[in-house]
Amino acid sequence: MDKRLEAGWLQRIAWSVLAVGSLGLLVWVPFLYVAIRRGRGSDWGAFAAFLLYELVTLPWATTEQSDSGDPILGVVALVSIGMAVGMLLFAVFDKRQPKYGPAGPGPVPGRMPGQARGPVQGPAQGPAHGQGGPVQGNPYLR
Repeated sequence: MDKRLEAGWLQRIAWSVLAVGSLGLLVWVPFLYVAIRRGRGSDWGAFAAFLLYELVTLPWATTEQSDSGDPILGVVALVSIGMAVGMLLFAVFDKRQPKYGPAGPGPVPGRMPGQARGPVQGPAQGPAHGQGGPVQGNPYLR
């Protein structure tokens, strides 16, 4: 069975703030956390992709000598950080499961509200379709 990694909105937002606040330098950290905790191949793939992004864009940004900057690098950085934030907020973590199961049994068909517990009074059962005798038991369990 796969491991689950649940996170509330506060934790998701905190990981997203780390990715944006570091200007993309630490965008791989939340994905490493998820990969270690859950261990799925897809989580390791996401971590590897963002680590590769970091290893490519950091030298790319430091070797550029123009004062105006590189517009392609800017677009790549914005798209990558935006994708990381979207994944962290909506796709990476599992939704929380409710702590409590469903509340007890609901109303019983054939019993009037306020009626004491006892045998359920239902309609009289006649012969089943295509049979000559009375229906015995639940017809859906045959």
